[in-house]
Amino acid sequence: MTTPLPTVVLVHGAFADAATWIGVISELRSDGIPVLAPPNPLRGLASDASYVASVVAQIEGPVVLVGHSYGGALITVAGAAENVVGLVYVAAYVPHEDESLGELQGRFPDSLLPGSLKEWTYPLLDGDSAVEVTIDEAAFPAVFAADVAVEVTRVLAAAQRPLAAAAFAETASAAAWLTKPSWALVAGADRAIHPEVQRFCARRAGAVVVELPDASHAVALSAPRQVAELIGDAVRATR
Repeated sequence: MTTPLPTVVLVHGAFADAATWIGVISELRSDGIPVLAPPNPLRGLASDASYVASVVAQIEGPVVLVGHSYGGALITVAGAAENVVGLVYVAAYVPHEDESLGELQGRFPDSLLPGSLKEWTYPLLDGDSAVEVTIDEAAFPAVFAADVAVEVTRVLAAAQRPLAAAAFAETASAAAWLTKPSWALVAGADRAIHPEVQRFCARRAGAVVVELPDASHAVALSAPRQVAELIGDAVRATR
């Protein structure tokens, strides 16, 4: 009897939505790999990770969690779920337990991202307000997607989904990579998350690492086949 393949759950990061996985989804499905790309609320590490975990809990059978960018922090926490058998980080943050993204990023040189953020406010249920951030539209192509066609990056910049600023200060309640096998793709020309952050995270997690030297932060859009190949390696290794 053939063992069924794990379901791949793709978790997008900040300033984006699940459509950024469009090419990766196509590649995975062409290889017969089941895949789901749920929306990421982008409201905070704990609440977003809880949402991802709730999606995972409703999937029958094993799951390989894939996180891009901020999504890497979410799969690090949500990956503690029993049916998660592997973690794949794509140009992503990989925090340790009780570590925030701000603390992690602060150990390395800044990328172009911090100086390109634009602040907005949004209402809370108690009547108060909180801060969320996007990337300045003029800076977006260089910061996020330097290897993607300009006409596409203009659309992506206009359609950004903001991240709650508080997400940078929240600490991870778990680090699933301590007990689950992991894989990591390092985007060598990333100007949003410094490549040195990605390399450090991958080494610390003991991940199987692939580096694309010329890839931007939007590597899932610019190199979907290479991203899908790494995910496929994880799926086959955890089958």
